[in-house]
Amino acid sequence: MIVYHGSNMIVDHPDVSHSFRDLDFGRGFYVTTIMEQAERWAKRKALFARNSIPILNEYEMSSVLDGLHVRNFGDDLDSWIDFVCQCRDGNQDYRQYDIIIGKVANDKVFRVVDLYHSGIWDKERALKEIRVYPGYDQIAFITQKAIDQALMFSKASEVVL
Repeated sequence: MIVYHGSNMIVDHPDVSHSFRDLDFGRGFYVTTIMEQAERWAKRKALFARNSIPILNEYEMSSVLDGLHVRNFGDDLDSWIDFVCQCRDGNQDYRQYDIIIGKVANDKVFRVVDLYHSGIWDKERALKEIRVYPGYDQIAFITQKAIDQALMFSKASEVVL
C-alpha cells in the first residue's frame, strides 16, 4: 500500500525520535493513504518554516505486520474520540502499540473533538458531527521497530503551491 508524509524536507529515513508533540495517536511518525491530505500538510509545514518548500514523501507500507501490535480504529468513532482525547491529555497508553490506524482530526473534526473534550458537547453530539466530514485517515508509527519492518521510502517530490 502506498502512503504519504507531508513535510518541508525529504524524509527518506523516517524515525520516531523527531516526534515532539502528543498528537491524535501520541508521539510517532505519521502517514496517510490520501495524497491530497499529505500535500496540504506539506504546504502548512513549509509555510511555518520560512524559506522552505513543501515536500510530499511517498512510501510503500508492507501489509505484513507480523509481531507488531496494531490498533486499527476503522469506523469505531466511539473508541477513537476517547483515545484521541486521552492522547491529547498526555496519556501514555498509546505506547503499548507499534502502529495505530484511524481517522484524523482535521481542522473541522479538531473543533468537534475540542467541544467534546471540554464537556460542551456530549459524545452523541460529537459523533454525529464527525460523521458529516470526509474520511481522512492517518497511520501513526509509534515504534522504530514498526517503521523499520513496515515502511520503505519510495520517492519525494515538491508540492506545487
